[in-house]
Amino acid sequence: MVLAQTITIVHARLIDVVNGSVQPDTTVVISGNRIVHVSRGSATDSHAAGRVVDARGEYLIPGLWDMHTHVYDQTDVERSELTIPLFIANGITGIRDMGSGLEAAVRGRQEIAAHRLLGPRMVVSGPMLDGPKTPYKAAIALTTAEDGRKAVDLLKRGGADFVKVQSGVPREAYFGVAAEAKKDGIEFEGHVPDAIRASEAVAAGQKSFEHLIGIFEASSPDEDRYLKGDYFVGTKAIGMFLKTYDPAREKKIIDLLAKNHVWQCPTLYWERGQWLVDVIDTSKDPDLGYAAKSWVVTQWPAARKSILSSLDKDPVAVRRQFVEHELAIVKKLHEAGVPFLAGTDTPAGVDVIPGVSLHHELERFVAAGFTPLEALQTATLNPAKFLNKTKDFGTIEAGKVADLVLLKENPLVDIRNTRTIAGVVADGRYLSDADLTALRGRLKALAATR
Repeated sequence: MVLAQTITIVHARLIDVVNGSVQPDTTVVISGNRIVHVSRGSATDSHAAGRVVDARGEYLIPGLWDMHTHVYDQTDVERSELTIPLFIANGITGIRDMGSGLEAAVRGRQEIAAHRLLGPRMVVSGPMLDGPKTPYKAAIALTTAEDGRKAVDLLKRGGADFVKVQSGVPREAYFGVAAEAKKDGIEFEGHVPDAIRASEAVAAGQKSFEHLIGIFEASSPDEDRYLKGDYFVGTKAIGMFLKTYDPAREKKIIDLLAKNHVWQCPTLYWERGQWLVDVIDTSKDPDLGYAAKSWVVTQWPAARKSILSSLDKDPVAVRRQFVEHELAIVKKLHEAGVPFLAGTDTPAGVDVIPGVSLHHELERFVAAGFTPLEALQTATLNPAKFLNKTKDFGTIEAGKVADLVLLKENPLVDIRNTRTIAGVVADGRYLSDADLTALRGRLKALAATR
């Protein structure tokens, strides 16, 4: 790994993620952690300086973002020595952490920014805001509107970049959160809580919906009955969503989301793994070696058991149908102009391996009808837009932060080619193919002992 210095990448095929064009024989000069020059030309170009990286035959894309993670609810060793470097090893140079201990997450954000820890830049929420019976350790339990207001103020003072709401937030507390977030000038994002209609969340200014929650309910004449239900049991079982599905109601909520530009982070890979947890054989995953032994032996079986206990009312055939239904919803939302983010919920669930899972998520977008370019945008250009940081991220241009990935094959031809990584530039630090191979070897060795 080369620390921040002057680096010149030559002969690259630069992919413009705005329009999908491929610019051949491109030179990109990096000084410190910024791109200072982009042009067509060779290594003899007058702008070439410092270490020269010959990217002949390779494709250069902006660094990837995973926009739904939970990194800082792990042990220190897992996150700092395994999980966080796994993102970089897979070309993910930025993450949105949607629920972790605030102190730890802020400290990690600082350590990475100072180059004392190899990992992706982080945008963090700190603990999630949830209801009084929250099962999560990294959560603040809310009951009243005043609880919601105090929690927002606490998180903002503590350094949170945004506020994340969970499913259990009561109505009064939710609207208290929404009002205080608007007052404090901090975004609130996350689940549409069980006690809130999707249309109410839109009106309250919630910036993103995660996991498509709220859309299923709004697409049914039973929406009001769902307000106090539980997502996995009773009236909100997915079989009931399918039986009561109303295309006219679905179109109404889709139109509302499009009109208000409400971002969707559907976590499709996680969703498929959740609903088909008893069908998918994770032992055949070729990337299993990157999963900590404790995840495979202890955490995943426990998660599988917990998920299965909530699926007994919906047979496999119904769950397969629901997975396809989710893809159809995403396709309709996309066609209506609703914006999307790629996120994975890693390391939650079963076999949602940090870094690796983002590439699977892009494949699921293509399965939902996105072009490879549109799928790539959900992890590059769109996160920059969502974060209001297009001056720094999202495309490869002079003046922007040097977060880049070199690929051996063209992802616009096959989105799976995002995994053919030949090099990564993370905040100006260059990791060659050899560096990445060594890093992956160390991570596999560590995973085997944890």
